[in-house]
Amino acid sequence: MLCQHNGRWLTGALDRPYGRGVNFQIMVDGLGPILAALDRAQWPLFEEPREAWYRTGPVEGGQREFLVQDPDGYLVRLAEQVGQRQPE
Repeated sequence: MLCQHNGRWLTGALDRPYGRGVNFQIMVDGLGPILAALDRAQWPLFEEPREAWYRTGPVEGGQREFLVQDPDGYLVRLAEQVGQRQPE
């Protein structure tokens, strides 16, 4: 659940940008439409799309991902799967 600031559950002072040190990953079917919508809105990317591989047990899972910062400062990582491979 993502919740807009409402004055409850505060654990400390809230200073912008919020969400320092955290990013939320959302897996999507394809990055293309999202990137196009962000471009149309002239919304800057925090990190350009790239391919990344992460060890998940005996294999590596690949994803194409990028980061965007929401208006409150939270980083959102959107990613699409690109497959699996044996670790290098």
